[in-house]
Amino acid sequence: MTQEPYDIAIIGGGPVGMFAAFYASLRDTKVVLIESLAMLGGQVMSLYPEKKILDVAGFPGVKGADFIAALEQQLAMFPVDVKLNTTVTDVAQVTDGFQLTTQLGDTIQAKTVIITTGKGAFEPRKMQVDGVEELVGRGVHYFVTDKQSFKNHTIAIAGGGDSAVDMAVMLNDIAATTHIIHRRETFRAMEQSVNALQASAVIQETPQKIVAIDRLENGRLQLTLAHVKDTTQQHVLDVDDLIINYGFISESKTIQGWTVQPALANHGFAVNQEMATDIPGVFAIGDANHYVGKTDLIAVGFGEAPSAVNAAIRYFDPHRGGPVHSSSLVF
Repeated sequence: MTQEPYDIAIIGGGPVGMFAAFYASLRDTKVVLIESLAMLGGQVMSLYPEKKILDVAGFPGVKGADFIAALEQQLAMFPVDVKLNTTVTDVAQVTDGFQLTTQLGDTIQAKTVIITTGKGAFEPRKMQVDGVEELVGRGVHYFVTDKQSFKNHTIAIAGGGDSAVDMAVMLNDIAATTHIIHRRETFRAMEQSVNALQASAVIQETPQKIVAIDRLENGRLQLTLAHVKDTTQQHVLDVDDLIINYGFISESKTIQGWTVQPALANHGFAVNQEMATDIPGVFAIGDANHYVGKTDLIAVGFGEAPSAVNAAIRYFDPHRGGPVHSSSLVF
C-alpha cells in the first residue's frame, strides 16, 4: 500500500526547522520533520546547550537546552511526524512532487520540500597544536554540556567570537578564575557581549596564541602562550580546563549528492522573497539559504519559516487561501 505523500517535508531539525514544522502544522498540513542526529535542536543542542541565546525576540536570555525544550513543547501542540537518526541521502523529483531517500534505503514522498539544514553537517574547528587531541576529555573540551563541572576550576577559553566571549562571561560566575585567549587585540563578538566581558573579571590574554600544551602530573594543563607578533615573548598558564571555541566547520557532501540541486549563492541556496529556490517546490530557510542582506541568525530563520510554508502551500494547493491578520482587513 502506497503511503499518502506529505504536504511538506522539512529536512533539518534545528530551531528553524522545528519552528517551520510547527507553523506548517498550525496551517493544518501533513508535515514530516527529518533530522540526521539522535535529537532535535541542531547546533544549539550539539555545540552550546549551556550557552545563553540573546538574539531571539521575547527571550531576554535563554539557555540553549531550555530554548530547544520550549520549541519541542510548541512542536507537540499539533501532529508532526518526526524522524530522528535519519539522513536524507537523495531528493529527486517525481510525478507528484519529490521522493526523499534515507540512509537506510527507505523513501518518503512529499509534495514540497523545505531545506533547513544550515550549512550542512558540522564539527568543531580543531586547535592546531601538537598533542591537544590526545587531551580531549582529559581537561581539553570542545563542548560544554554541564557548566557546573567547571565549578571552582581555573579555566581558559580559546577563541574570540560570540560563543567564546559569551561562554567566558557565563563560566566566570562558576569558575574560580577564567582566562580568554585570543590572537587579536579586539574580540569579534556582539558589542553588548564584549561590553559584558570588559565589565567582568575574566582575564584577557591578547593578542596571544597557544603554542604548546602539556598535562602535568597533578592532572592540570600547562599552556604556553606566545605573543602573535613576537613569539619569543612567552609565558606559561596553568589551568584545570581548556575550552576550545574556534567555531565549527560545515560540510554539505550529502546534500551535494542529491539529484535535486538548487542554485547556490555564497555557500547557501539562492532564494527569492518567498524562500523559493530555482527548483519549483523546493524552499530553503535559515542558514541554508542566501540572499542580498541575509544575516545568519535564528531570529531571521524564524521569520523566513512562515514565508516558506505559506509559499509551499500555495504551490501544491493554489486555491487555498492564506492567513490574514485582522489589522490588514479593509472595510
